[in-house]
Amino acid sequence: MADRRDRGSGEDGTADLPDKSGVVAPPPVIAVATLAIAAALESAWPIGLRLDVGLGLRLVVAALLAAAGVALAVAGERRFAKAGTDPLPWRPASALVTTGIYRFMRNPMYVGLILLMLGIAVGFASLWLLVLLPACALLLHAGVVVREERYLERKFGDDYRRFVARVPRYGWPRR
Repeated sequence: MADRRDRGSGEDGTADLPDKSGVVAPPPVIAVATLAIAAALESAWPIGLRLDVGLGLRLVVAALLAAAGVALAVAGERRFAKAGTDPLPWRPASALVTTGIYRFMRNPMYVGLILLMLGIAVGFASLWLLVLLPACALLLHAGVVVREERYLERKFGDDYRRFVARVPRYGWPRR
């Protein structure tokens, strides 16, 4: 199901607000910056993660995490394409996507991005990336997800509120 709305058609009289979420930065930029900082720290102070597993097992786990992340992100992006709306959070949304992977989680592309980065951290045995990953996730949450949620509620009103009530933000069950 995709609910289409015209640009700036907030149900609560917010039609004069900009038709964008106001994210702090594009999520891929946040991820690449995190990877670059981790690489710089690793270069300056190499404290590689010591794992008591063989290289083969570590790489298998890394590949599984990265593949799961890519699969989630691709599934989310394909749903956006099918609905005819732009997946880039700094551009206007033309539809509320609630089908496919979005029946189970509201943010599969961001969950996928974090899983991909976790896979990279495990694969490269990067303690620095593991240390920086929670900060990256918090920045994505506060600087992207929360801003997108406010925007989508403003734009899609009750339809979005019903979606939020039935689908968890990051995929784990509600209590």
